[in-house]
Amino acid sequence: MKIELRFFAALRERLNIAVESVELPGEIRTVGEVRAWLEQRGDAWSDALGKQRNVRVALNRHMVKEDAVLKEGAEVAFFPPVTGG
Repeated sequence: MKIELRFFAALRERLNIAVESVELPGEIRTVGEVRAWLEQRGDAWSDALGKQRNVRVALNRHMVKEDAVLKEGAEVAFFPPVTGG
């Protein structure tokens, strides 16, 4: 399944990528599984997207939980926690 990944704010800066199209391995079906798969890319990825991080995820521009199911051509976006004053 081919999907598009988007990374915003501090995640984009840390990973040095804003948008990427990927072909997922056949066993990946949810946004949580995409996150875990990306963590396996190495140090920067596991540090930025690891379970210890409070990362928010959107599927096709709607905030979702990690059990949200993917479909061909989906857009998955990752956001760091937002702070403000």
